[in-house]
Amino acid sequence: MSVDEDASQPTRSVIRTRRVAGLSGAKPTIRNVAERAGVSKSLVSLVMRGSPHVSERRRQAVLKAARELGYRPNAVARSLVEGRTRLIGALVADLHNPFFAEFLDGLQESLHGANLRMIVGSGRWDPLFEAEAVDAFLEMRVDGLVLLSVVPDSLNDAAASVPVVIVGERDVSGVDIVVDDDELGARLAVDHLVELGHQSIAHIEGAPSTTARYRRAGYEQAMSQHGLASHIVVEPGDFTEEGGHRAARALLSRRPRPTAIFAPNDLVAIGALSAADELGLRVPADLSIVGYDNTHLAAIRHISLTTVDQPRRDMGRVAAELLCARIDDVLREPRQTLVVPHLVVRATTGRVPHP
Repeated sequence: MSVDEDASQPTRSVIRTRRVAGLSGAKPTIRNVAERAGVSKSLVSLVMRGSPHVSERRRQAVLKAARELGYRPNAVARSLVEGRTRLIGALVADLHNPFFAEFLDGLQESLHGANLRMIVGSGRWDPLFEAEAVDAFLEMRVDGLVLLSVVPDSLNDAAASVPVVIVGERDVSGVDIVVDDDELGARLAVDHLVELGHQSIAHIEGAPSTTARYRRAGYEQAMSQHGLASHIVVEPGDFTEEGGHRAARALLSRRPRPTAIFAPNDLVAIGALSAADELGLRVPADLSIVGYDNTHLAAIRHISLTTVDQPRRDMGRVAAELLCARIDDVLREPRQTLVVPHLVVRATTGRVPHP
C-alpha cells in the first residue's frame, strides 16, 4: 500500500474509535441512571415524578446520576403512564400588556411549585385566535387551562374536558374565577381626583369586556356619589397605548376640556400622556391622569404614573391554587375570588388647575 493510499483510508483503530463515539452519543435511559445510582428503575421513575415516598439520600443519588449522564425524562412516555401531561395552558388576551406578563410570572412560580409546566398563548382580542389557541391546548392534552381576560365561545366545551380558571372576567358560570374589584378600583381613582379639586373628570373605556364595563360602572357611580353626574364623559377606546392616545386627543379637543382623565389601564394612560405632551399640556399642572394595574411601566421615573394597583402576582398564585384544587377534585363547587385593589399615588395627579 502506498503512502497516499494509507493516508486516504482510515485504520482499524480509527474506525473502532468512531464506533465507540457513536455509542457514547446515544441518549441515556432510565436503566443507565438506575445502574449509575445503584437503585431500581422503578425508584428512578418515582424520583422523576417528584414522589415524596423516596428517601432524601436515594433521591440525591438518582438526581446526581441523572445530571452526570445528561438524562432527561421522556415526557410523552411519562404522560402515557400517568394519564396526565403536567402541562397547563395559559391564554392571555394580549402579550403586549405588561399586566399579563406580570400575572404570568406569579402563575408560573406557583405552578412550578406544584410540579406543573406552563405553555402560553395569546388571543389577541380576537375570537378566532382564542378558539384556535384553546383547541391547540386541548389537542396537547393539557391538565388545565387558565384564561386571562379571555372567555372563548367554546368555554363550556373546554370546561367539560379539563379544569378551567377564568381571570379578570366574572360573568361566566361553572368555572373557578379570580377577579379584581374593578368598581372599587375606579371609585378609588375618582375619589382621589375629587379630593384634588377636580370635577371635570373623563373616562376612557376599555375594549368590550366585563373588566371595562365594571370599571366604567365604578367611575359613573363615584361621579354620581360626588354630585358630578353632569360631568360624566366616557370616550370609547380599547386597552392599547394607541387607543389611549386616540381617545385622549378626542377628549382634549372638547371645550371645555376635562381637567383629569381616568384610563382603564396603564397602557392607555401612557397613550394619554403622549397626547397631552403633543398638545403642549403639562401633567399634572394642566391635566391629571390616573391609570389602572400598576405595571412596571407606571413606576418608571420619567412616567411616574398614579394608578390603581391590582395584585398581579397574587392573582396568579390564587389562579394556580384554584386550578390545582380543581384538578384534585373536579366535582367541587366553583369558587370566585375577589382581590382588593389600592391606589398608588405618583406624579401624574395634582390639584385642579386654576383658570
